[in-house]
Amino acid sequence: MSAPRITVLGSINMDLVTTAPRLPAPGETVLGHGFSTGPGGKGSNQAIAAARAGAEVRFLGAVGDDAFAPELRAALVGAGVDTSLLREAEGPSGVAVISVDDSGENSIVVVSGANAALREPTDAELGAIADADLLLSQLELPLAAVTAGARHARANGTTVILNPSPAAQLPDELIACVDVLVVNETEAAQLGAATLARVPDVVTTLGARGATLRGAGGLRLRSEPPAVEVVDTTGAGDAFAGTLAASWHLGREVALARACAAGALATTRAGAGSAPTRAEVDAALGRQ
Repeated sequence: MSAPRITVLGSINMDLVTTAPRLPAPGETVLGHGFSTGPGGKGSNQAIAAARAGAEVRFLGAVGDDAFAPELRAALVGAGVDTSLLREAEGPSGVAVISVDDSGENSIVVVSGANAALREPTDAELGAIADADLLLSQLELPLAAVTAGARHARANGTTVILNPSPAAQLPDELIACVDVLVVNETEAAQLGAATLARVPDVVTTLGARGATLRGAGGLRLRSEPPAVEVVDTTGAGDAFAGTLAASWHLGREVALARACAAGALATTRAGAGSAPTRAEVDAALGRQ
């Protein structure tokens, strides 16, 4: 079976990561014990995860004209992601400020930067969506661009997977184009049962408890991840979503199991770019 062709329409950021014994309460200062920088952004993370999981991936997004841009592009290229349509906008690239405590929990503030420039897909970008087997998107880009991409995918028979994060109310036009919705429990509650019911397949991540899938015709699946020692949960959801997309052609049950394994393995390493390879997922599933 040939590798699935996935186009990711999403964000790309430079992550500025601090580590501390615990996350600060509002108005509180906590002394940290580590700092690092590295490429991130939900779109970039999911594109890299899908490529590592064995898919042929093209990325649609935007970097700035700052010092972060070459490193952000290089991270995608290094994972085997096609960046030929990556835009360069005037001004800063997107930035995410991430705090991680000693238990692996995190809090994140994202400043969009160049991501905000991608308001409407170009003809070339629309072509990349139409040529793909699957479009994977999130909500760190302007909603108009995500909706336009999904609408074009639906018109051209491209499967649409949407990870509506950060959570927002979705316009009817976008919901009507989504084939698979990937949400965590908080996002599911914010969107509401009526919205979820309009999507054929809804995958809900449950953290260390794995994930569930509710499909058309009453299909219900659940998968539990392998036991791991958690270092950092940053990027685990993106590893899950990217691997799910790369595995969707294998069937829902297989895709869910592989995504759960990938999300768990991502928590064993620090940083957002922690998605495992296909071989690592195979090994983890073989140990279960």
